[in-house]
Amino acid sequence: MKEQNVKDGNGKKKKHFFFLLPLVFCILNLVTGCVQYDVGVNFDSQTHGTIVQHIKLGERLTSFSSETVGDWLKSVEKRARFLDGKTKRLSEREVIVTIPFNNGAELEDKFNQFYNPIAKTAKSRVASPLETDLPKFESHLSVKQNNLLLVLRNRLSLELDLRSLALVSSNGSPLLNPGGLLELDFSLNTPWGAENISTTVAGALVPQSYQQGKQLVWKLKPGEVNYLEATFWIPSPVGIGALIIALFMAAGFAVKYQLLPALGIGKKPQNIGQA
Repeated sequence: MKEQNVKDGNGKKKKHFFFLLPLVFCILNLVTGCVQYDVGVNFDSQTHGTIVQHIKLGERLTSFSSETVGDWLKSVEKRARFLDGKTKRLSEREVIVTIPFNNGAELEDKFNQFYNPIAKTAKSRVASPLETDLPKFESHLSVKQNNLLLVLRNRLSLELDLRSLALVSSNGSPLLNPGGLLELDFSLNTPWGAENISTTVAGALVPQSYQQGKQLVWKLKPGEVNYLEATFWIPSPVGIGALIIALFMAAGFAVKYQLLPALGIGKKPQNIGQA
């Protein structure tokens, strides 16, 4: 995806993303759902999880601009490899990206790196491996964790700026609202389920959510700043293991010093005096 800079009347540069131009073709042909983009965070346990992205492009979109779409999908794969992730091409129009993480801090780091490429500095002429031609989302994911011995309490918040997906003219007025052309979902899958928190943030939209089993899903709105927040609990294997060991030790002491003496087992025989 290439960027074109156009100066407005105030001399400021406006960015137009060629990746979004095929959406105009979708409108002209009355095609809806040109791009389906599902992002999911799966917490399998306290020490393992995955970021899963399922991207499916409309048939007419790929036929209209196959080279642009191909480059964009390659850039997705490049980012995934840099973050130790894997990609699986289901077809020329559909790909699944899986990025592993081991804890909340690593989830924050990898998620934010994927959607916020590291810009080149004046001292470095070499672009970061994450500097690709994805649409310029601005996102910030945060995970706060409290260890309560047997369980880990998590509070996840995500602010995702999708305003770059709305086509604008050189004077800044909207040309296209991509809400009907893009289907964007964010899901959170945890062992015990998650609870949505309705928090109002100035300048941000709180997307609608629904529960699907242990999965909590938000329907993101393109062209807006989306903010979501949820809490969930995860069992702590370390805490549970420590509790089991403590119980076994307590049971051993009880058997040795209370049960066996009560049964007369393990007592030393009394000395019998000589006549």
